[in-house]
Amino acid sequence: MNKYIFQLLSCWILLTGLAGCKKHDSALGDPSPIIALEDLRAVYQGSDVSLNTSNLAGAHQIIGVVVSDGSSGNMPAGTVAMQNNRRNKTRGILLAVENAAALQTGDSIVVDINGTTLKKVNGSLQVTGLNAASVTKVSSGNSRKPITVTTALFKAKPDDYEGTLVRIFSGSIIPVPVAGELYAGDKSLSDNGGAMILHTEKSAAFAGKGLPASATFTGIPLMYQPEGKGDAVPSLWPRNIQDMLDASGPIYNGFPETFEFPDQSLKASYAAAVAALKTGSWLLDQAILANTSGRDRFNPAGFQCIRMQQNLTVPGYVQMNFNVPNGASKVSLLYGSYYNDASSSFVLEYSKDDGLSWVQTGKVINDASAVAKTATFLMDITGPVRFRVKKLGLGTTNNTSINNGRLSIEDFAIYAN
Repeated sequence: MNKYIFQLLSCWILLTGLAGCKKHDSALGDPSPIIALEDLRAVYQGSDVSLNTSNLAGAHQIIGVVVSDGSSGNMPAGTVAMQNNRRNKTRGILLAVENAAALQTGDSIVVDINGTTLKKVNGSLQVTGLNAASVTKVSSGNSRKPITVTTALFKAKPDDYEGTLVRIFSGSIIPVPVAGELYAGDKSLSDNGGAMILHTEKSAAFAGKGLPASATFTGIPLMYQPEGKGDAVPSLWPRNIQDMLDASGPIYNGFPETFEFPDQSLKASYAAAVAALKTGSWLLDQAILANTSGRDRFNPAGFQCIRMQQNLTVPGYVQMNFNVPNGASKVSLLYGSYYNDASSSFVLEYSKDDGLSWVQTGKVINDASAVAKTATFLMDITGPVRFRVKKLGLGTTNNTSINNGRLSIEDFAIYAN
């Protein structure tokens, strides 16, 4: 009998223990008060949404860092842009808030969105109906680096980038600005991926500054209805005059050289040979046209690039056999290491005497990696000039004193002086 009672008691303890575990697991599953910006954006399905815990999966807050600059005046009136990174994804959104001017770049904030409305205003997705008490500043001085994008990427996935801080390398204003043209208004900003609007409010602090023909432009990308009507189009809203870097003259017609033509099979050997590319005749010495997906470092819009040989004791060259006529104010190019190769070293050189002699401009670049980067060289060269990339012949890689892996090059651009 005692044994029977003991067995019943043991079963009772086990069952109550399981019941207690189940209750505890339920507590652990309580919804988070915070919703990711990616999930918040997904709540909008084409019409205004009144936000509450029911349609926010139990959440009522968003968190992030302010990336706009209210002091410059170049944002939609009464708004700030905030972004955060959740699940390794950076997303942003506009907040229409009554104390927008009090929120500064780098402020870390917690925003209570219960009872607000998610809606499109002049084409951009905004959280509206926020008052000063809805936003709590946690800290300040939290800088964020811009995400490098192309206009094509933003057009393809506006929800991924709207309201974040982005950078477009070597963008050009089309048509070329006339003498005395200013930032104020809507301008056409072009890069190798397409075009978008560069928007500057007439009241912005830098609206009266001279507009460059080309620069690297940083700002907040928004879908935007010019003059508040019509279809929303991609636009970039610079925060201040410091958001325009490496200003220069206009890009030469036909550039950047993307190395997309001819087909890579026509220059598949590293031996020195002349190739007729889109922009003209180029000497490719220890260099091929390459298109190995996942290994050659492409611009996202491209399929081919240059790949230069590794472990050589002699230099390799990607060299123009023609001049551009009106000097140069800037040269830019994308570069990266091939696949898992070590980094390498290269320089940019120019010739003013049709290729008889060459002069280095800028510093040695030696930080190629698996992530494509942009090298920008500023200069003040007048008259006819041609350029070449010279990969240094450092010898065989030993991963200590010598790194000389294969080098990928893409989107070689020259800007007139």
